[in-house]
Amino acid sequence: MIGFGFGMASNATSHVAPQSETTTAHAATLTASQKKQIATINAGLSKTQKAAKNWIAYRESRYSYTARNGNCYGRYQLLRSYLHGNYSAVNQEKVANAYVAGRYGTWTNAKRFWQAHHWY
Repeated sequence: MIGFGFGMASNATSHVAPQSETTTAHAATLTASQKKQIATINAGLSKTQKAAKNWIAYRESRYSYTARNGNCYGRYQLLRSYLHGNYSAVNQEKVANAYVAGRYGTWTNAKRFWQAHHWY
């Protein structure tokens, strides 16, 4: 089952994550170039979709691009095999968007699934 490992072992919390794209931990470690690339990758997402994506990132890794949990890695706890050895923040953003689009259609649908199952 594709994506089964995404967040499976994460602890579910009832904390409300900040919804701001700029209120993220570890953002200071990104270069200006990476921030620009990530902004471009996410430019097609609505404010609501960005908020849902941020919500998932908070629960999966507390926004960390280097979080590790078994075979899952990064901000969205993607299976390492999905990242094809490229663990960069930019690649994580691209792969996460592609995964969610393919499996759920939207980040809001992925968030709903996460709320019901505590993984996505």
